[in-house]
Amino acid sequence: MGTAAGLRSAGRTWALGSCGIFYLGIAAIAWGAVTWVEVGAWTYHYSDRGDYAWEQARNYCQTFFTDLVAIQNKQEIEYLNRSLPFHKRYYWIGIRKLHGTWTWVGTRKALTKEAENWAAREPNNRRSNQDCVEIYIKRPQESGKWNDESCNQKKKALCYRASCQPFQCSQRGECVETIGSYRCECYPGFHGPECENVVQCAKLEPRGVHMNCSHPYGDFSYNSTCVFRCQEGFEQRGADTLRCLPSQQWSADTPTCTAISCPVLSAPDQGELNCSHLYGDFTFGSKCAFSCQTGFALTGPESRECTATGTWTGDSPHCEAVACPVLSVPDQGELNCSHLHGDFTFGSRCAFSCQTGFALMGPESRECTATGTWTGDTARCKAIACLALSAPDQGELNCSHLYGDFTFRSKCAFSCQTGFALMGPESRECTATGTWTGDSPHCEAITCPVLSAPDQGELNCSHLHGDFTFGSTCAFSCQTGFVLMGPESRKCTATGTWTGDNPRCKAITCPVLSAPDQGELNCSHLHGDFTFGSTCAFSCQTGFVLMGPETRECTATGRWTGDAPRCKATACPMLSAPSWGELNCSHLHGNFAFGSTCDFSCQTGFVLMGLESHECTAMGTWTGDTPQCKAISCPVLDPPSRGQLSCSHVHGNFTYNSTCTFSCEKGFLRMGAEMLWCEATGNWTRHAPVCEEDGAPFLKQVLAYSSGTALALAGIVLSGMLIALLAKRLSNREEKKKLLNPTSDLGSPGIFTNAAYDANL
Repeated sequence: MGTAAGLRSAGRTWALGSCGIFYLGIAAIAWGAVTWVEVGAWTYHYSDRGDYAWEQARNYCQTFFTDLVAIQNKQEIEYLNRSLPFHKRYYWIGIRKLHGTWTWVGTRKALTKEAENWAAREPNNRRSNQDCVEIYIKRPQESGKWNDESCNQKKKALCYRASCQPFQCSQRGECVETIGSYRCECYPGFHGPECENVVQCAKLEPRGVHMNCSHPYGDFSYNSTCVFRCQEGFEQRGADTLRCLPSQQWSADTPTCTAISCPVLSAPDQGELNCSHLYGDFTFGSKCAFSCQTGFALTGPESRECTATGTWTGDSPHCEAVACPVLSVPDQGELNCSHLHGDFTFGSRCAFSCQTGFALMGPESRECTATGTWTGDTARCKAIACLALSAPDQGELNCSHLYGDFTFRSKCAFSCQTGFALMGPESRECTATGTWTGDSPHCEAITCPVLSAPDQGELNCSHLHGDFTFGSTCAFSCQTGFVLMGPESRKCTATGTWTGDNPRCKAITCPVLSAPDQGELNCSHLHGDFTFGSTCAFSCQTGFVLMGPETRECTATGRWTGDAPRCKATACPMLSAPSWGELNCSHLHGNFAFGSTCDFSCQTGFVLMGLESHECTAMGTWTGDTPQCKAISCPVLDPPSRGQLSCSHVHGNFTYNSTCTFSCEKGFLRMGAEMLWCEATGNWTRHAPVCEEDGAPFLKQVLAYSSGTALALAGIVLSGMLIALLAKRLSNREEKKKLLNPTSDLGSPGIFTNAAYDANL
């Protein structure tokens, strides 16, 4: 490791200032191979024994001190040139070319023209990779000047230990290194040796304005921000936001709030106005109440209020004379009125009368009162009434009324319900004397012929409106051992006839039985073939099993005991299709029974493992074991060189319906299909693609060359050499497409069509 040495000057003392105190002194310590001199807060150091390339020199300085020297003024250069010993390779300082700009590496700030200290014809007189800077110390010519050098050259490291620390200047200014000390350049709004003081603005105390302030550095100090807002109904005059500036002044004058004004109101005709004001006459919050003189009514709102928008609530009211509802002439009557203050207003009087044949119902006269209502109830003329009529029993009443229910000239028609006949007048009318014409009619039920019981049977009747009349119902029944032939009941209809035909009683029989398929029947009869008491025995042929009772008997209800038996063939276990396969069966005597034959097959992409056909034997077992369907396999795929392979397998690795996706690394182009899948033939849909180095940059260069006007005049401007090169490159790509997809042509799909290939160039 290199050694570090401070500036050693024979009999010379460094003078460095720190915090306003001028400090003089020298301290020399021998520590192995390291010698250093320290005075004040800022010190210089250099590598006494070792020479380093620029990066090594900077690492050395950052390891033992702060960084390579950052020179700030000509006095500092003179001091260094005077104090440092001569070295034939000179010293590295903290300047380097970064992204084409000479930069102080410690602060990452660009070198300004004012701070440049280059030697004559420098920098970059050799114009090649001279990105680091040395300082000529005690050089015979241009001593203290700078020169750019190759960063790999070996030189002394000229270091410094900084006096500026991260938290100096109160973090409110920039710490500037000086020889032996530092100074604070305060940011706007701050002052003091350490920028510890903040500029103060006058305290704001607005009246009638809501203020919300934020103080990052103290109440009403630099960068304090105050936002102003007026209450609802007030209007702000001045800026919304004020900020304390570095000049100790606010950015604007304090705003004020004034109440919003509404238009001046006046009292309505024949009325009065009474207002109260909070913030000034007819301004926001003012309320005005309206009233009218006796005999007049206020039309509109009783009060209005000045809103925050400068408008009054509601519309302007006015006073009108009190009115009563307009009276109308009663039907079949007359109206005679006298008015004092206007039609149908207070003091108006109206008299009522009726035409001949009608009677007045209500007061003979009414008067409009001060409250806008009429005395008494509404008068009307009512027609003379007859007694109310009602419909006859089992009948209906339909009336038409001219002047009211059952009044003069009302007409009522009579009718009977279905099954009844009207006895009396069909209609009656109310006369002027209040009586009805004619007598009251009535309805009588229609009669049917008398019924009698059948032989060996009985008759039971119910009568609603009289014996064997409309609505009568008669039920028929037979003695034990007989069954009723015909309707069980008959009803007398509205036409005077009975529903249905005459019933009769017949001996009970059971349904005729027959032998089951593949079976036999043997019966004995007591009262006739298949009648009550008959017994039948059942049996099955060899190879079939009887399902149901062995015997059945005809009961008194005409039904056989038990259910009908049947002969069922011996059954085998039910078969099901294998996974990815199909089952096709033929059955002679029932599903999966003796004699059934089942054939197995597999879906596309699968092969059958086992017997194709099975048969159900007489013992109820199948020939052979249940087969299986296995997916057809395709050859195993490998990822292409400089590419990747991603596969999904539905039925097993690299089997039917497996899909594989190919991709290429950056800078390589996939030549062939992006996706392959395993077909039912055991083959992949395409050849596996390959990854080839992308040649697109060449084509982009040709296209760039032919852009603009040259593209529009392609046939004229393009030189023969460019056309030949492009044709050759495209020819080579066509050859590669043919190698990758020998079966494809311009019109049929292959691994790549021309369009798909060109899209991937």
